[in-house]
Amino acid sequence: MQSKSNIHQHETMGRRSFTTTMAASAAIGLSAASAQRVLGANSRINVGVIGCGGRAGAHIKTLLNIKEEQKNVEIVAVCDVYRPRMKAAEEQTGGTGTMAHEELLAREDVDLVVLAGPDHWHGYHAIDAMRAGKDVYCEKPLTHWRQVGLPQRMVQTAKETGQIIQVGCQWMGRLCYHKAKELIDDGAIGKPIIAETGYYRVGDWGERGMKIDDPNAKPGPDLDWERYLGDSPRRPFDVSRFFRWRMYWDYAGGPVTDLYPHPLTPVVYMLGLGYPNYVCANGGKHRYEEREVPDTCNMIADYPDRLTIILGGTQANNYDEYASGTRPLIRGWDGTLMFRDNEIVILPTEGSSAKEQHIEVETGERFPQFWAEFLDCCRARKQPASSIELGAVVQTALQMAVFAQRGQSAVHFDHDNERILT
Repeated sequence: MQSKSNIHQHETMGRRSFTTTMAASAAIGLSAASAQRVLGANSRINVGVIGCGGRAGAHIKTLLNIKEEQKNVEIVAVCDVYRPRMKAAEEQTGGTGTMAHEELLAREDVDLVVLAGPDHWHGYHAIDAMRAGKDVYCEKPLTHWRQVGLPQRMVQTAKETGQIIQVGCQWMGRLCYHKAKELIDDGAIGKPIIAETGYYRVGDWGERGMKIDDPNAKPGPDLDWERYLGDSPRRPFDVSRFFRWRMYWDYAGGPVTDLYPHPLTPVVYMLGLGYPNYVCANGGKHRYEEREVPDTCNMIADYPDRLTIILGGTQANNYDEYASGTRPLIRGWDGTLMFRDNEIVILPTEGSSAKEQHIEVETGERFPQFWAEFLDCCRARKQPASSIELGAVVQTALQMAVFAQRGQSAVHFDHDNERILT
């Protein structure tokens, strides 16, 4: 069972690393006052990419397409602790490469950074970037599962610095969720009580399938293992741990933190939820044994005002009545809201006066638009769809789910102090 002292130990470890990271940043001269450039409505935004692996490739491709179409974005710097990946990104983008993120952040011509490294670096890279005067696109998950309290520190840093930060949950770019929120807020289903969602697929290509660039790679001038480890446990170098890090608890949390930000974030957004009261979770390795993290997890999050979210998922079976978990079902006192094809459907509850409704709406993913809209938010200094405040609420619930699954017990949240308890 996961003890309170163990959770607090994770929090202490995170604070120690956070302090060390801030000291390193100060030493290299990161300063928001000196590094921030004022952007106009049509200003070109200069981008730096930290972490040049597989996920970064999607961002780079999208940004290069936006550059070709609109001429108002440029990738000027790239960073990776593995030199061959950094060099490949240099060649692809034309940006200048480095293996130390502090050097990239010290550049005055960088306006925005994309954070696409391993989970346990997201939060620290984001805080460093905001303190250096950079806006941030932070890949999900917002932090590692053991970094208790770090999501809240990211929110605070964003408030202190005034930087714009978007969490990489691109499902928040889907127009259907914004329309559904309007309907729920207007009382279309009465008081919401239960939301059901999930994520189902076959295959763990995101873990065991991660590319091993060089089976003979070793720490040295071209691979900075110590920097890679960050605040994670000190372990001898291992090729699999470096290239296939999503397989291991030290650097990832399985589907809960890798996949579930996608289905959970829109539900939390549509219902306007804050932190949960408590979270329960179960599951395990039900199909894929060659990994530490589970392939299956089912979680129940109970929120204030008598509202529950049920989120199920597995990588062992891909059948899902609700289109692979992308379209949640929300039950209220007066009706049920769901998504079918390109419409929102509202069905009345027995005995209610609500009317059946079918509202046409776009339900598809809009990744290029999600990025373009974020760039506009940076120019206008306004909050994006997938904001840091929303991301912190979601990530905290997912952290609680990991602790609950690992400890086989419910994990509670202290609303007064905004911290996870057992």
